[in-house]
Amino acid sequence: MEDYQKRSIRQWAIEDRPREKLLQKGIGTLSNAELLAILIGSGSQKLSAVDLSRKILHDAHNNLNELGKATIESLQNGYHGVGEAKAITIVAALELGRRRQLSSPVERPQIKKSEDVFALMHPVLADLPHEEFWILILNQANKVINRFNTSKGGIAGTVIDVRLIMEKALYQHASSIILCHNHPSGNRKPSQADISITRKLSDAGKILDIQVLDHLIVAENHYFSFADEGMM
Repeated sequence: MEDYQKRSIRQWAIEDRPREKLLQKGIGTLSNAELLAILIGSGSQKLSAVDLSRKILHDAHNNLNELGKATIESLQNGYHGVGEAKAITIVAALELGRRRQLSSPVERPQIKKSEDVFALMHPVLADLPHEEFWILILNQANKVINRFNTSKGGIAGTVIDVRLIMEKALYQHASSIILCHNHPSGNRKPSQADISITRKLSDAGKILDIQVLDHLIVAENHYFSFADEGMM
């Protein structure tokens, strides 16, 4: 085991290398030393990045709050293999962690009814002279974790790519999505194309276990909801 630890990280089994371990097993499986090793990138001639990180943490009593008190100079002068750039990286990362603790969580809007979608999207879509198609990405609590514009078109329509929408929904771990677009004409009635794309996305969502909750058409100061009209 001792000989194994002395070898360069590149000689370790892939699953034991910090970056590869993070990608394969998730960030929660990494020790503090492994996370610190990712920051500093490389060690010294005698120590791997992980071993150097263990030494730095040991000197801080394995306490990140204590390590957070370290200065660039103390890190740079106290450890062979830690130059100015690595010391700056460590100090900056710990400062980010401190600021994260002080920050308030982002309050995500929760969708309980169609009016909530309208209130969120009306300022975005109401005054546009052309059509835009937007997707709301929701988590299990029906809170909006992201929204994105999937296409822009002309006065009479826009082109929708079902595969692209579902790819983004999967990538962002969506539990459900809501479709939303505008009618610059002010007519809130859905077109046959609107009905067709709603069905296609709903069918795709069923296969991927991503529920399409609603499709809202924003038309000036009013809207049409497929869910409210029993069309979902």
